[in-house]
Amino acid sequence: MVQPRSGALRFSYLYGPWIVAAAFSISGAVHLAHPATFAGIVPHFLPFPTALVYASGVAEWICAVGLWRRQRWAGYAAAALLLVVWPANLQEAITTQEGNDVWAQVITWVRLPLQIPLLWFALQSGRTRVVGGAPRPP
Repeated sequence: MVQPRSGALRFSYLYGPWIVAAAFSISGAVHLAHPATFAGIVPHFLPFPTALVYASGVAEWICAVGLWRRQRWAGYAAAALLLVVWPANLQEAITTQEGNDVWAQVITWVRLPLQIPLLWFALQSGRTRVVGGAPRPP
């Protein structure tokens, strides 16, 4: 496979999966250490919100390990996980509108479309491999 030459494509190809891995590593830790932070944004129709927060934290860590290692399955799993948790982010954006914190209202709505580049970055994981500490095309 030919490595992209343009700046943005090259960046996402080489480093995008690491961005998602770092985000999942941090987010997974927060999910497991402070599940109450996320339990309130689990869509209200789902049962056992705290258990789902723990499960998503473990899933994020599993995906992060795979992404750090540039495993092809991890890119697909991370993309699927981002799609699965998108309703929780939507729920948070909707719920936040009931409060008075305008900054939180803006941030929660801005975060929704930011998952699109994260999906793209995650899917780049299977397209590269690490050789000598630097990503290289397969």
